[in-house]
Amino acid sequence: MENLKIKNSIATAALLLLLGSCKTPDIAPTKATASVPDKYGNATAVTDTTNTATLPWKKYFKDPNLVELIDTAIKNNQELMITLQEIEIAKNDIRVRKGALLPTVGVKAGAGVEKVGRYTSQGAGDATTDIEPGKEMPDPLTDFSLAAYANWEVDVWKKLHNAKKSAISRYLSTIEGKNFVLTNLVAEVADSYYELLALDSQLAIIRQSIQLQTNALEVVKVQKEAARATELAVQKFQAEVLASQSMEFETLQKIKETENKINFLLGRYPQEIKRDNSDFLSLLPSEVKSGIPSQLLANRPDVKQAELELAAAKLDVKVARAEFYPSLGISASYGLQAFKTSYLLKFPESVLYSLAGDIAAPLINRNAIKAEFASANARQLQALYNYDRTILNAYLEVSNQLSNISNLDKSYELKSKQVAALNRSIEVANDLFRSARADYFEVLMTQRDALESKLELIETKKAQLNAAVHVYRDLGGGWK
Repeated sequence: MENLKIKNSIATAALLLLLGSCKTPDIAPTKATASVPDKYGNATAVTDTTNTATLPWKKYFKDPNLVELIDTAIKNNQELMITLQEIEIAKNDIRVRKGALLPTVGVKAGAGVEKVGRYTSQGAGDATTDIEPGKEMPDPLTDFSLAAYANWEVDVWKKLHNAKKSAISRYLSTIEGKNFVLTNLVAEVADSYYELLALDSQLAIIRQSIQLQTNALEVVKVQKEAARATELAVQKFQAEVLASQSMEFETLQKIKETENKINFLLGRYPQEIKRDNSDFLSLLPSEVKSGIPSQLLANRPDVKQAELELAAAKLDVKVARAEFYPSLGISASYGLQAFKTSYLLKFPESVLYSLAGDIAAPLINRNAIKAEFASANARQLQALYNYDRTILNAYLEVSNQLSNISNLDKSYELKSKQVAALNRSIEVANDLFRSARADYFEVLMTQRDALESKLELIETKKAQLNAAVHVYRDLGGGWK
């Protein structure tokens, strides 16, 4: 027994160490299992690597109507379409960064005219210079040119390469961002669908309650005629029927709003949502297996997105630091130039070419570069804090949902017993009321308690189904 306690303590310490680490741990699967006792003394496996998030959403959700709705949402949802365009923007940014690594080559053609003063060095030189014997320089002087040129910044300090790598990281980050949107979209459609089923079930129960209350009202009216009840009892039962009928219309409005919410997620105009609401309380949440904590780093898109943003921010710091160093540029041109178009094709007199290299470095007033470098460092720290926060949030969300599932199971079991007891109490109260052994107030309260407990039972069932959806989302499932 003492050895078992020692082993459990070691396993607990290892789990806490893994939960507290901000570095990406080894996520290689293992078949080994260890157990730690919970506060009730029950052994709980902590190294089972089976993870629900690895299931595609089409296999995780069993309801064909829900699967069809999710499939439509993935094709038509506007937010997802916006995210896809962000991916295209990031992809084009990579092309821009790649282009900066290569020489810029172009072709230019030009034409101009210039009239200089006679008493200037250029004017005096042109006046005493003949193009050919006996042929003076034209005045004013025209100029025609046709040339190819190239400019290239030599990436000595890897500034341009790092900028390209940063753009690639941000492109991959937008892909993970799309996966995160997809995960949340799948969960939101499933949540709204189960909410719609719950409202349908609540509407059916409210209508059953209205029928039951109407029957009780008729009994009270008969008893009043027989002088066994008063007008007060009749009015109380009438008020209860009216309250339930008002609740019916409120529920109908909620159903319409929930249907339209689903239609909005599906990117379509209002229409009826196809669903099977035959027996909501018989639905069972999907089985959930949480795996090990380190798998969150491999499965959750928001964690991977934060990691890629951190990598991009680190590269941005390198790019900003390289701005302090000298830059080497090479420029060249080759073409034809003459003051008359007929001379453009005279070789080699009309040929022009140039080749130049220059090194430039900032010396004075480098405040702008310093400010950008400081901003890049600050953005890197922001990305680091965001990465740590995202990981912490992921662990806490999963922990909350797993606890929620466990507690909802216990709560649902107790509420089911409560509903069964109140259903029996309605029958007893009605029998006692008919035999004048209970007053109308006891019957009213019993019916009201029964209605509330049934509605709460449906809410608990909806919470169970939503918890299964949320833990699937929080484990990183739903994007494939």
